Amino acid sequence: MTILFTIASFIVALGVLITFHEFGHYLVARWNGVKVLRFSIGFGQPIFRKRWGKDQTEWVIAAIPLGGYVKMLDENEGKVAAEDLPRSFNRQSVARRFSIVAAGPIANFLLAIVLYWLLFLLGVDGIKPIIGPVDPSTPAAYARFEAGETITSIEQEPVASWQDARWALLRHAIDQSSSITIETINQKGESNRRILDLSSIHPDELNGNFLKVIGLNGYQPIMKPIIAQVVDNGVGHHAGMQAGDEILAVNDAEITNWKDFVEEIRTNPGRSLALTILRDNQVISINLVPEATTENGKQIGKIGVAPVVNQAELNELLVKVSYPPGTALYKATEKTWETTVLTLQMLSKMIMGDVSLKNVSGPISIADHAGQSAQMGLVSYLAFLALISVSLGVLNLLPIPILDGGHLMYYLIEMIKGTPLSDEAMLIGQKVGMVMLFTLMTFAIYNDINRLITG
Repeated sequence: MTILFTIASFIVALGVLITFHEFGHYLVARWNGVKVLRFSIGFGQPIFRKRWGKDQTEWVIAAIPLGGYVKMLDENEGKVAAEDLPRSFNRQSVARRFSIVAAGPIANFLLAIVLYWLLFLLGVDGIKPIIGPVDPSTPAAYARFEAGETITSIEQEPVASWQDARWALLRHAIDQSSSITIETINQKGESNRRILDLSSIHPDELNGNFLKVIGLNGYQPIMKPIIAQVVDNGVGHHAGMQAGDEILAVNDAEITNWKDFVEEIRTNPGRSLALTILRDNQVISINLVPEATTENGKQIGKIGVAPVVNQAELNELLVKVSYPPGTALYKATEKTWETTVLTLQMLSKMIMGDVSLKNVSGPISIADHAGQSAQMGLVSYLAFLALISVSLGVLNLLPIPILDGGHLMYYLIEMIKGTPLSDEAMLIGQKVGMVMLFTLMTFAIYNDINRLITG
């Protein structure tokens, strides 16, 4: 994945999300008769500018694509002609101003619903929720889950894929449910009911592969230790490994499947390994040193090779989940609501100190995820856009001055008081909001840089 592709994917994602957000403000402002002076995607120097419409609204694309704004006619920002006073934003009722400001985040939630609806219509590829080896001394082991069982429902909610199972388990774990009921069916067709205790799961363990903390692993078909692909300029390539090589042993320890080989490589970063290989009916030896990289805070080894995959067996594990239009819309709305609640719960746990601020991501991480999802295909990219759209909607509704949520807070106070807040109070609020937002961005960018440094 090239840097240019990642940047392009990031800019397209931001462009779509910001445009919908600002168009929400614009549309409701126009519905309420407010004159819009400028609609800008991005900040800074304009790279495209055009006046359009009866009011000659200035449509702008600016150089810095990290936001946007809709500038409305307002007496607080300049002199307004007498004939335009009724169309000034500050002359509107508090209810109208509230609706105009709230329209931006609402547009993001509506966009998420549309994107999830498209996903559920097109069908989401997934893996059947078949349980693999259960880690000992974990909640899953105590619940007596067995390898080969298929999860059919969690708390009476049907489960069609591992994605569904992970999402449901994550929701219940964040809700700090003490225990949940999971129904499974084994390879003999027998139904089982498992009671999974989640009380030992710490909120800070809910990121990354938290299913590993629970003790659940997805089933993986046994693959022979045969090389299908060698990455150019990787450790394996420089050591002379070739497609078709069969790994017989590592440091004289017999290798019978691909999983064992991967385990040897991952657990020996930076250490010299002697590989015994079968190539063209001849046994040869290759020495190499796995490249040390950091994954989830742990150092692992990599050599840049991929296995031969039994496509027929893999296809048996795949499932495509799709719904008719009406059901897809219901599922999309439900998914957007659940994602919103989940985001708010995680934010509250960060504020309370239950979840580390290391989980806050900034523009670098978001750009990386944009590039990865775009490379995986349209469905993955749409899912990424939907998730970020919900996050953007939630972020803008936070009661932080200078964000939409801060303005909505002012309007709620005005509704209760009957009069607007004083200019001094709003100025203090803006300063506090700037400090809060700057602090949040500092954490996010620090985390991004830290992730880059640690790999």
